[in-house]
Amino acid sequence: MDAGLAAQSSSGGRRRVRRRHVPVAQINVTPMVDVMLVLLIIFMVAAPLLTVGVPIDLPKTAAKPLESQTEPITVSIEANGKIFLQENEVTPDRLVATLQAIARNGTEQRIFVRGDRAADYGTIMRVMGQLNAAGYNQIGLVTVEDTDG
Repeated sequence: MDAGLAAQSSSGGRRRVRRRHVPVAQINVTPMVDVMLVLLIIFMVAAPLLTVGVPIDLPKTAAKPLESQTEPITVSIEANGKIFLQENEVTPDRLVATLQAIARNGTEQRIFVRGDRAADYGTIMRVMGQLNAAGYNQIGLVTVEDTDG
């Protein structure tokens, strides 16, 4: 007969079989996968924004002059591409060697880069890249205060 009819009591009546609700021991991973995909997309978009080519130490807009015990080293770039370390002209391949010879604090020496308004941006970035590759991380760009407004 039917499986439900097989369970009969000794008195001959039908007995109702009660089944308890047993919790399912499975993890629903769909919400976790959704969250992980959203995080993956966020990190894929944000990762290129976090990489910076040359870390530089820029002054604030209303900054007061820096007071330091040692005078910073100045690297100047003229409009025609000539590079000067302090007041002496140097070639791009001799810049780091000459800088290492005169830096009193080693790679902790503060360096100011002064670029002419008409200088090639690539030349300025190349000089800053050379300084950064040599281990100098305290690099600042020097500008003139805007008095027009």
